[in-house]
Amino acid sequence: MRTHFNCTTLLRIITLCLFVGSGTVFLSCSEDEFSEAMATSGEEDNDAGNSEDEGNADSSPANECPGDIGFVFEEANGIVSIEFEDNDFPQGWVLKNDGEATSGDGYMQWEGDPKMNAPGNGTVVFPFRITQPGTYRFLWKSSFRAGNDGTEHNDSWLRFPDADDFFGRKGDGSVIYPKDSGKTPNPNGSSSDGWFKIYRSGNDTTFKWQASTSDHDAHDIYASFSSSGVYRIEISARSTFHGIDRLLLFQEGLSQNDAIQAADTFSLKTNCD
Repeated sequence: MRTHFNCTTLLRIITLCLFVGSGTVFLSCSEDEFSEAMATSGEEDNDAGNSEDEGNADSSPANECPGDIGFVFEEANGIVSIEFEDNDFPQGWVLKNDGEATSGDGYMQWEGDPKMNAPGNGTVVFPFRITQPGTYRFLWKSSFRAGNDGTEHNDSWLRFPDADDFFGRKGDGSVIYPKDSGKTPNPNGSSSDGWFKIYRSGNDTTFKWQASTSDHDAHDIYASFSSSGVYRIEISARSTFHGIDRLLLFQEGLSQNDAIQAADTFSLKTNCD
C-alpha cells in the first residue's frame, strides 16, 4: 500500500511512520509548503523546551539551504535518509541500476583510479539539516561490484568536516578517531586528514546496511552535533567498483532496525530558492 500525505501532515506524523512496515510514504508538496512546515515544526520544537540554546546562536552552524550546493536533506525525528545518487557527481562516478534491493534511480559506483591512501578525490558533498542535536550513528547501503572477494572493492572515504565530533565506537565502548584530527587513538589501516576509510564486510554481493572502520577491528561510525543547523557529509573515492545506494544517520536511542525501516520509506530534500 502506498499512502500520500501533504507536507505538513507528513512532518506531524512521521514518528508513527518510523514503525509502520506495510506502506511507503511519499512527500508531495511545493518547496514553499515544505519550508513553511519545517519552520512550524522548528517553532514547536523550540517551544517544547530548548531555552538552553538561546543566546548561543552565534556559535551555531548556519540554518539556511546552502546555495553553493543547491539543496539540503532534512532530518525528521532523529533520522536523515538520503538517496546517494540524488546529487551531482564528478567524473569517475557512474550511475548503475543492475543491483538487487536498491532504491531510487539505482546506485553510484566509483570507476576511476583507486585512491587507496589519497582521500579527497572524487568528493561528493551532502548537506543536511539537524533539528534535534545529539550523537548520530552513520550507515550506508553498499556492495562490492567486482569479483567474489568481499575484502576488495568494498570501501570509500567518509568525513564530517563540521561535526562537533566524528569517531568510531565498538560495543565495549572503546573509541577511535580519524588520523590528523588531533585526537587519539586512531584506526588500523588507512586514514588521514580527518577521513575514515569506511568498509562493508562479507563475500555476498547484495546491497546491505553496514559501515565500519579500522582494519580487523571493526568500529561503528558516529558523529555528534551540539546545535541545530546545516552540516555536511563528505564522501570521496577509494576502491574501484564500490557501489553505494543510500546513506543513513539516526540518533542514539533509535534502534538500527527501526531506523533502516524508516529510511526505506522517505528521503526529505529541500531545494534552495
